[in-house]
Amino acid sequence: MLKAEARKLYRAKRKALSPAERSKQDDLMLIQFQSFELPFIHYLLSYWPIEENNEPNTHLFTDYIEFRNPALKVLYPKSDFTSNTMQAIEVTMDAAFEINEHNIHEPATGIVMDAGVIDMVFVPLLACDREGYRVGYGKGFYDKYLGQCRKDCIKAGFSYFDPIDKISDRHKFDIPLDLCITPQNVYVF
Repeated sequence: MLKAEARKLYRAKRKALSPAERSKQDDLMLIQFQSFELPFIHYLLSYWPIEENNEPNTHLFTDYIEFRNPALKVLYPKSDFTSNTMQAIEVTMDAAFEINEHNIHEPATGIVMDAGVIDMVFVPLLACDREGYRVGYGKGFYDKYLGQCRKDCIKAGFSYFDPIDKISDRHKFDIPLDLCITPQNVYVF
């Protein structure tokens, strides 16, 4: 399947889910995530789910890792849409977030952290394939950023749907996930 086809199909499939269905699927994904044995995570790059895109509730998964690792440092992305790049900003419990022109919640302030310290990244996606390659929103922010992370940094995605067979128009700079958590399974690539 081509990325553009998958993007259109999975946007529509997510839009068709009611808030109650999404809430149930989020809870099931959390159960799957809790069943997976993760190494100790010091630095987590999460993201704020975009409500109108019906994204999975990453706050649940972030809170779970924080519960397991009280000393966890949580980072959130701040994007530069002129260069299609992003930075990871360390936030505190009382951090203020601003909504940018693309309706993305970003930290208003915080310390920019080097990509090399990050142990795990929650990567947004619309779909992924059985080899861990994902379809995002098409700007390449995460693939560029993941290229700066350590090789052992865990790249995890959350999806309401099982992986598709194959994304046929991958690019050489695309970076696959290590995990994709769905309501029924944890896929390890």
